[in-house]
Amino acid sequence: MFTNDNEDPWWAPDKLYHLLFCFFLTLLFSSIAARTRYPFLRRHSIWVGSILSLLAGAAKEAADHLGFFQSSGASAKDAVADFIGALIAYLVLSLVPFRFSGRPEKDTDQGRPDEDPRGQ
Repeated sequence: MFTNDNEDPWWAPDKLYHLLFCFFLTLLFSSIAARTRYPFLRRHSIWVGSILSLLAGAAKEAADHLGFFQSSGASAKDAVADFIGALIAYLVLSLVPFRFSGRPEKDTDQGRPDEDPRGQ
């Protein structure tokens, strides 16, 4: 079912590809979810992006196991690399103050703090 350690080293270039693939898929899916008209998806866009990215990684591993690709088969190490890539993207999106929404933020400030709202 899974490959052994001799055929699948931790530091193989394949692991970097898995990490980068899930990292960028999380960014892409989060960006798409943040632009939707549905408030639930916009509020949870980072989670949506992360979950969809991990599902794509799991689908790739399932396809490897079934022999759809020319690879050595499914690998738990590939799944770990997918998870780490999605986790890094999740942290970046959570910590960086900008969003990929493309929508302007609603201005809730009615004026400058030193300004009298009655105009006096």
